[in-house]
Amino acid sequence: MSTTDPDTLLGPADIRELAAALGVRPTKQRGQNFVIDANTVRRIVRTAQVRPEDTVVEVGPGLGSLTLALLEAAERVTAVEIDDVLAAALPATVAARMPERTDRFALVHSDAMRVTELPGPPPTALVANLPYNVAVPVLLHMLATFPSIERTLVMVQAEVADRLAARPGNKVYGVPSVKANWYAEVKRAGSIGRNVFWPAPNVDSGLVALTRRDPPTTTARRDEVFAAVDAAFAQRRKTLRAALAGWAGSAQAAEAALVAAGVSPRARGEELTVEEFAAIAEHKPVA
Repeated sequence: MSTTDPDTLLGPADIRELAAALGVRPTKQRGQNFVIDANTVRRIVRTAQVRPEDTVVEVGPGLGSLTLALLEAAERVTAVEIDDVLAAALPATVAARMPERTDRFALVHSDAMRVTELPGPPPTALVANLPYNVAVPVLLHMLATFPSIERTLVMVQAEVADRLAARPGNKVYGVPSVKANWYAEVKRAGSIGRNVFWPAPNVDSGLVALTRRDPPTTTARRDEVFAAVDAAFAQRRKTLRAALAGWAGSAQAAEAALVAAGVSPRARGEELTVEEFAAIAEHKPVA
């Protein structure tokens, strides 16, 4: 990985000047908080273990703080941006700051939740400061849609980071934890202070690293497994026999599926691994 020229990256004054020139004010609606600290984006790229041969997809590049650091380290970067003004401005920022890398940069002007293909080689890594209000669905969509993504590092709200990385038995273990673990090994990879953003958010941020793994071995489809997960946590205080009654058709049918899967009907969703949910889904009664 080459060393980033500090003048290439965007600092606080650069961010505010660029935003003013574009008439941009970060909006809560889109969860926009722009990183204004060059050391932070360097740290994100380093923590993500971006390799010179990587094709990186970035969601929500904003004004380009992280984009530039990724371009310095990776073979290619594709940025997905929904905002009209930001999407229009980003190629010019890349051209002005890193002209020798413009042929390695691509912009997709779209809602990340609607993206089903990307230009160029398949992405090998996902690195993003995800908008807090849509972080989990965007992350799961990208992992599902692009199986070539081997490594992921996302910056999200600290509480979301805790949920994603939680293990069974943890009080914050829930739907995001189980579904993320379907695709990858998930772990917390650090914390980010509020003062590196503009505007400063009212919450702390955390880094989450995901390393792709094979999904559980099961005859159930992913959507069938996820339906069982959703049902189990919709009423998380109830035993699985009760929580899965609607999903299975009756409490008796739920109990039968649980017993067949080797799971206690008195257990609760937060105690189960993704493999156990897959086993339950396999034994759902045929309607």
